[in-house]
Formats: sequence, structure tokens, C-alpha cells
Amino acid sequence: MKTNFKIIGLLLCGFFLFQSCQKDEDDIAAPKSSEIQNFIWKGMNQYYLWQSSVPNLADNKFKNQTELNAFLNGYSTPESLFEALRVDKSIDRFSWIVDDYEALEQSFQGTTKNDGVDFGLSYKPGSTTEIFGYVRYIIPGSDAATKAIKRGDMFTGVNGTQLTVNNYQSLLLNAESYTLNLADYNGTTIVSNGKTVALTKTVLNENPILINKVIETGGKKIGYLMYNGFFANYDIQLNEAFGSLKSQGIKDLVLDLRYNGGGSVQTATRLASMITGQFSGKVFAKQQWNEKIEAYFSTNNPESLKNFFPDKIGTTPINSLNLSKVYILTTKGTASASELIINGLKPFIDVIQIGDVTTGKNVGSITLYDSPTFEKENVNKSHKYAMQPLVLKIVNANGFGDYQSGLVPTFELKETISTFGVLGDVNEPLLKLAIGKITGTTKAIPEAKGKVFEFFKDSKSIKGFRNDMYLETIPEGLLQSL
Repeated sequence: MKTNFKIIGLLLCGFFLFQSCQKDEDDIAAPKSSEIQNFIWKGMNQYYLWQSSVPNLADNKFKNQTELNAFLNGYSTPESLFEALRVDKSIDRFSWIVDDYEALEQSFQGTTKNDGVDFGLSYKPGSTTEIFGYVRYIIPGSDAATKAIKRGDMFTGVNGTQLTVNNYQSLLLNAESYTLNLADYNGTTIVSNGKTVALTKTVLNENPILINKVIETGGKKIGYLMYNGFFANYDIQLNEAFGSLKSQGIKDLVLDLRYNGGGSVQTATRLASMITGQFSGKVFAKQQWNEKIEAYFSTNNPESLKNFFPDKIGTTPINSLNLSKVYILTTKGTASASELIINGLKPFIDVIQIGDVTTGKNVGSITLYDSPTFEKENVNKSHKYAMQPLVLKIVNANGFGDYQSGLVPTFELKETISTFGVLGDVNEPLLKLAIGKITGTTKAIPEAKGKVFEFFKDSKSIKGFRNDMYLETIPEGLLQSL
């Protein structure tokens, strides 16, 4: 995310009189040993969505920098302080901190150190600690694309070690290369089949448009687009994909967001206009910030907290389908900006959601850097820490945004590994149901065939930056008020 915080910091200092902006009478700065912790406290005090609910973030908690320094000295690591300043994780499930903002910035554009296996994780039958993985799709051009591993394959271990809820991050995230121990479901549990696949992570650019095609069946021309991440630098390609569907005369669209963990709010508004087009200039979504920032906007420029349906990407016209109905495929891995598309479109067109209940991420973030204004410019060069705290809730044009438990599908059909099928194939269960609803050939909802395993996490949610909803820019009114 690219955000200019310089003017914001000055404004908040002038309008809100945040203690974090005030210069102490004794002019004492934070000691070098706690400069990162000092940045964390001040950034959270200024922007955190639940700032007023955290006593240690109160504006009057510390009389001066000296008192704040004493508090900061009680936390030996930046991570421990960040966690202590969050509200209960049942409320804030998604704020996070990183020690390398360069990797964070790359991830928001789809660039990661990746072996190419997009996977889900579920509990082994009868266990609350042991988990197993299953391949959802393979990223083209990756190391995995050259290996004997495919959608639907299962694995129970890494380098011979069983995956558990306590070790999966260290086994799957930290190593540059490793060996997956493959497995099968024997009708009772998940057992090793003796096969292995060695994988190596490389710097990988994932195009989020995995499949874009037209399906002709039952007298209908149906567009099918599998979209796996809201990466703003691919927006022109996404627009071109819609241009291709439009030129082929489709009248119905199946948007597959089942493995899309989210991303840019700006991209979501553009995608909404690609699906529609007849609502240009109308409110697609509204932002709700913490009490201090909300009070400023309510008085000065409430329009700045609204996201409108656009008709252009820069100077490029958006290729709009002008649909009055869209079919969207979801799973428990569908999150944030993907949920924004569903919720944001509902006041305007019929949204037929097919699949499973979504994640329930109705909140968004911004990137905060260690600089006087929390922007990238003039960043502290002595470290690469940055925060991605939740700073806003997003609701639709009707004011609805309370879907913390997930968005419930119109037609529920859970994926099962044994019947995954080929993505984009007309017989793949979720797509088949969508086609049946479009053509009128499917009346009853089919039952999920095969074993439904309890979902734990997926490869996007364990890498926080791949399961996020964030702003590209700070709302316009705040930037223009000086």
C-alpha cells in the first residue's frame, strides 16, 4: 500500500491534540532501545479502530514522554507490545505487525517468496491438535508447477514431522525449501501414503486472474472468472479480462472467490463497476474509523469516507457488464475485500452466493511506518518494522456491515477434497451448481459428497498480508483540509 501520511500527521496533531503528537516540555525522546515500541504505541493511539477501548492507549494515559518510556520499557519485543495494545482477539482477529516492510509491500502486489502450493489446513478426524493440508490450486510458473503435486493432494507432515496447530507456521512458513509428506484419506482418518514432494520457494508474482473463460450451455453464454487476490497492479489486466467477456456477449457471470483472501479496497470498487456499470457515482461502501477520526470527518467532509462506483481506472474506461445479477462462489477462505464485493453489491443487484460461509472480515487496515507522520517518507532506517493495524470498518450503502460470523450463502454446498474436481470444468461441483441455477436445470441443492473436514486455516490466512483488506490512500478530505 502506498500512503502519504505527512499531512495526516500534522492534521491529527492540530485537530485532535493527540498526546502522541505533542512535544513534551522536557523534550525527552524515546531511548534507542525502545524506539520501535514508541512508534507502535503512537501509531496505535492515533489510528487503531478500538483505541478508546484499550486503557493503555488512552490520550491521557501518560503525562509526558518520560512516563510513556517507563511503560514501553516493560515490553522486551515490539511484538509483545503490539499484542498487549490490541483488544481481545475475539474482536480483533486480524491486526498484525511485520519486521520487514519491503516484503509486506511486495505481497500487496502479489509478489511473495512462494513454492506455488495454495493449500488449506483442516483438523484430522477426531483430533483437536493434529492437522493436515490439502492442495487447492498450483500457481502457474512456480516450483510446484514442475513437480508431481496437484489440486486435491493431501499432506500430513513436513520433513517427516506431523503438522499440528502449534508447529504449522514454523514448518510451512520459515523454511526456504522442504519436503511434503503426502497422504490419503482411508475412510476413517488421514494416513501417510509414503510419497513425498520436495519444494523450493522462489520470488513469485501471482496473477490473481487464474481462469477467465466463457461457457456455452443450455442456450446461455456464461462468463467464468476465478479471481484469487485483490492486487491493484493487476487492475488493468482484470479490466481487460472483463473486456474479453463483454466482447463475447456473456449475459451471466460466475465470479469464483472461493480462495480469495482479499486485498485492495480500491480494486474492490473497480471490480464492482466491472460487474455492473449502471451505478457510476453512487455509494458502493462507507468507512467507519475510530471516534477521533470519525468526529473530524463528520464535521469537515463526511463524503471522504465513502467509496463510490468508478467508471475509469485512471484514464482507462472500465469494461462494465451492466449485470443485474451475479453468481459468486465462496468458501471459509473467502475474506475481506471478497466479502466487501458481496456485501457492497447487495443493495444494487441480486447476489447469488454459492458454497460455504465466508470468513467474516468486515474491517480494513493501513500500513504504518516508523516515521514522524507514519508514512514511508523519512522512515527510520535502523529497522524495517511496520504495522498493519485495523483502522476502519466498512459497511455497504445501506449501512450494513455486521457479518463478523461470515456471509451465509444463498445455496450452501461445501467443498470436499474427494470431489474437488478441476477448477473451471463444468462438472466441478460449485461451478456446476451455479450453471444449473443459471440455466434452470438444477432445482434441488445437491448434498456435499465425501468427507467434510473441519476447516482450520489456509495458506493466505497464515500469511496475514494475503488475507487483508486495506486502503491504497487515506480519505481525500483529510489530505486536502490544510
